[in-house]
Amino acid sequence: MRRRSVHLAFGVATAACAVLAGYEALSLHEARRVNEAIASASTSLATSDVPEAQFAQAAGLARAGDYEGALQRYKALGRGDHGTLTADALYNTGNLHFREALKDSPDAALRLLPLIELAKQSYRAVLRREPQRWDARYNLERALWIAPEAEETMVETLQRDAEERVMSTLQSTRGELP
Repeated sequence: MRRRSVHLAFGVATAACAVLAGYEALSLHEARRVNEAIASASTSLATSDVPEAQFAQAAGLARAGDYEGALQRYKALGRGDHGTLTADALYNTGNLHFREALKDSPDAALRLLPLIELAKQSYRAVLRREPQRWDARYNLERALWIAPEAEETMVETLQRDAEERVMSTLQSTRGELP
């Protein structure tokens, strides 16, 4: 009886190890497929159904200076639901817009204000997905420094106008400090 239970326990452990080995073999096969797709994406621009390969294609196009091509691929990935890859695609979309706006000089970025606004939208989308993403926070702060929000300045202007109106409508008050 004891020998039978030992053999049964050994058989169960062997079967569990076989299932685990099969699962790991499938994971290895998937990882190799993704790596091959990424390697082929960097050498050719053939379309791929693997999101990681699309990301590698977009990164290659961005490095080559193809703004439109990289933007299309990053936006396609940003619309999907691929976990952190989607957030990375949104972040790189923001970086792509920001770099395009700063291409000539920081002063020229004011002429390209729509690109900076698009970059700010991308960084905010990343922060909605991953609030702890400090690199997106930093880049959003830089974009806000170059092109502050219009609403903030509008509110300040309205408050200042309201204060001036109150002072001018009151009788026997001076607009200066004593």
